[in-house]
Amino acid sequence: MHTTGFSIRLCQPGDIDSLYTISLATADAGRDASHLYRDGRMVGHIYSAPYAHLSPQTAWVAEDAEGVAGYIVGVFDTNAFEEELERSWWPQLRALYKVPSGDPQDWDADQRRSFAIHHPKRALPEIVTLFPAHIHMNLLPRLQGQGAGRALLLQWMAMARRAGVTGVHLGANAGNHRGIGFWAAQGFSRLGPPLVSSAESTVWFGQSL
Repeated sequence: MHTTGFSIRLCQPGDIDSLYTISLATADAGRDASHLYRDGRMVGHIYSAPYAHLSPQTAWVAEDAEGVAGYIVGVFDTNAFEEELERSWWPQLRALYKVPSGDPQDWDADQRRSFAIHHPKRALPEIVTLFPAHIHMNLLPRLQGQGAGRALLLQWMAMARRAGVTGVHLGANAGNHRGIGFWAAQGFSRLGPPLVSSAESTVWFGQSL
């Protein structure tokens, strides 16, 4: 798909380094998190690279004249993907990163991600029952506000509908006000009690298809 200034296409193996870069550049509530991490690949290990490796048919990128500057990754069956992560993705990372020790309140960003690799949070059953698919999407600043996010989302949702997916969910950082506004504008409903606690730092959204 070609639009003014950028194109949308399926993710290729050569794009994975760009996914890592974008993940880090948007990991601080939508802002650059480079200053927070010693290992710049920690965020991508969790939120983008495994999708490109394990489900490339449901991973799309937005590319402009400078290269890949945005992505949407996700899977149609969240529960099945979490099982696949346990078999094929987390073991290699657990061999590279040790479980942090000490008081979790004193952990830095790398240690928190290391803990997440060893103890990944499973999707809430209440959400997955209603919205079995899930997505992650991020754009570099140079591509924001140009319609690339909407184009990526429309591409992914059309693909999900063709596959018979009944619902999609996602989580947004509570501090990412621009992202929260975007998802609401795209027809996603904010999920609250009893599905999720209002005390969470993640704002959960769902949309039925």
